Amino acid sequence: MQRENYLDPVAIRHQNDFVFRTFVWMIAGLLVTAITAALTYMTGLYIAVLTGVTYMTLAVAELVVVFVFSLLFNKLSPAVVGALFFTYAVINGLVFSVIFAVYQLSSIVLLFLAGAALFGGFALYGHSCKKDLTRFGPMLMITLLIAIVVSLINIFLLKSSTMEIFIDCAVLFLFFGVTAYDMNRIRQFSMMALESDRKLYIYGAMQLYLDFINIFLRLLALFGKQK
Repeated sequence: MQRENYLDPVAIRHQNDFVFRTFVWMIAGLLVTAITAALTYMTGLYIAVLTGVTYMTLAVAELVVVFVFSLLFNKLSPAVVGALFFTYAVINGLVFSVIFAVYQLSSIVLLFLAGAALFGGFALYGHSCKKDLTRFGPMLMITLLIAIVVSLINIFLLKSSTMEIFIDCAVLFLFFGVTAYDMNRIRQFSMMALESDRKLYIYGAMQLYLDFINIFLRLLALFGKQK
């Protein structure tokens, strides 16, 4: 990784352009999710989302999109990858519309901004860190899987509010690390990617999008003021 110190100005501009385009895609995805959620709530369609069948259908649709995006990424064209990204953003918006029915708008806005600040700080660390953070990837993924399993056990068996708070805190700090890790990988992608390799912008944007969403949701669960 030390060769990065010897990059010529053209290569540096290319890296900066790659990171910029990645964030443009990520922000576009967040805007699509936010607008979809707001419109779904304002039109009253969020009530339909609350029904068991609809919610499960949307949850399954999200999983299908993520699996297709991940498993077939190399075979898909940039246009299809982009369409999958925005499809996921729209589905998330439909699901997240219930947030407006549960939490005060001022609390949602404040915690969104707080999440953006925290996300930005750890993303900046991941981008500026000269060390290769990829070795932490397996540990982060294993920890995340453990957190998901413990969360499911608590939801269906323990039903402990104290355990739920502990899990939310643990996952929040976990995604701080995941954000730095993903941003570090994106910086490495920018060193390898060709100018025409648009799919990598979208791949990086999806990772950062998921990181930010998880940070925001955990902040909302811990500190959000309910109506």
